[in-house]
Amino acid sequence: MAIATVNPATGETVETFTAYDGDAVEQRLALAESAFRTYRTTGFAERAVLLRRAADVLDAEQEDLARTMTVEMGKPVGAARAEVAKCAKAMRWYADRAPGMLADEHPADEDVADSGAGSVFVRYRPVGVVLAVMPWNFPLWQVVRFAAPALMAGNVGLLKHASNVPRTALALERVFRHAGFPPGCFQTLLVGSGAVEDVVRDDRVAAVTLTGSEGAGRSVGAIAGDAIKKSVLELGGSDPFLVLPSADLEGAVKWAVTARTQNNGQSCIAAKRFIVHADVYAAFTSAFADRMRALRVGDPLAEETEIGPLATAQGRTDLEELVDDAVAHGAVVECGGSRPKDLPEHLDGGWYYLPTVLSGITAAMRIHREEAFGPVATVYRVGSLEEAVAIANDTPFGLSSNVWTTDPEEQELCVRDIEAGGVFFNGMTASHPAFPFGGVKRSGYGRELSAHGIREFCNITTVWRGR
Repeated sequence: MAIATVNPATGETVETFTAYDGDAVEQRLALAESAFRTYRTTGFAERAVLLRRAADVLDAEQEDLARTMTVEMGKPVGAARAEVAKCAKAMRWYADRAPGMLADEHPADEDVADSGAGSVFVRYRPVGVVLAVMPWNFPLWQVVRFAAPALMAGNVGLLKHASNVPRTALALERVFRHAGFPPGCFQTLLVGSGAVEDVVRDDRVAAVTLTGSEGAGRSVGAIAGDAIKKSVLELGGSDPFLVLPSADLEGAVKWAVTARTQNNGQSCIAAKRFIVHADVYAAFTSAFADRMRALRVGDPLAEETEIGPLATAQGRTDLEELVDDAVAHGAVVECGGSRPKDLPEHLDGGWYYLPTVLSGITAAMRIHREEAFGPVATVYRVGSLEEAVAIANDTPFGLSSNVWTTDPEEQELCVRDIEAGGVFFNGMTASHPAFPFGGVKRSGYGRELSAHGIREFCNITTVWRGR
């Protein structure tokens, strides 16, 4: 895949970039290693000043960064602005809280005495150069939620971003440079996927984090394992959205639409499978389809647009094939199910797909097992909570889940039995710096965000002193 900015709203190639050659990659690896030797010795206070300055840069450049993201991958510009603001918030959150999360830990006195030590404590030390292999769908947030904790822990970062968002990748490097981080603390590698293995295997790289497809995760995880290096993987998701009889139906419908169509439906944590109890199935499905049908599809740079294009032509083709397969096997199209036919002429070359609701889903359909990365929702009718949970778990993924019920016993059963990295009640899944984020099964392993995330790339060191 060429490293290029291609506007998905029009299909126009805006700018093409030359991939870094071996010498350029070597220079950046050497600079990263050199930067880590000194940056690791800085204190939390110094790192926090730099990270807060980076947040200030994001605030100052919010509009330019938002438009850059929208032109590169198609998210509505209002959502892009919100993404920039969320990144600035996360930077300040880690600047404020990292010292407490990485403070020395002291075991109980009786355990210290039992070990024969005079004193024992645990210190969190940075591991070194961390490679981040990141996706295009949240091109700023995905990176910052790695970079902010990694830099506060004393690590340095190398970013291999998706090949269709090079402008965003280079803009991020500039943000950290303008904030005053020493050269080499955060660098972008403009390389194709074929160059990733050599970087992961390089002795100067200590660890790797990847957000992306299951296939990419398998590859990078295998390479890191072979090289005996720590890895964190956040992969695909096919999150369930359960609606039970006690639910606030109006609220469930409202948040179902947002949960399915955020980022034009291109989110790993977007709700994708709507599992609805028979008592409220008809009312929910009708209202859900009406609201999905009413969403405004158009130019993502227009303020009124709610659904922009898919990020790539292949992404739209993949989505169409899933829908066509479902319909061929008996699924009912409640709304959508095709490309829009009434867009302005200048958007004819864009990769648009109508918000779609499919019902009558069966296990024979590919969409029952595969992730639909776009504004397509599948609706299931169930007769009990137990049946709902069984369908929720009938997927190779386990990233997050959404459950609408006010019954405490039903909530507790869902926490116990749903196989996912998160269970969100009476709302939609969202990431926040304070809460750990990650999945189970083929959705990956390890955690981002919170204290759990910052400690993923730390050397947890036991310091023992004799009496």
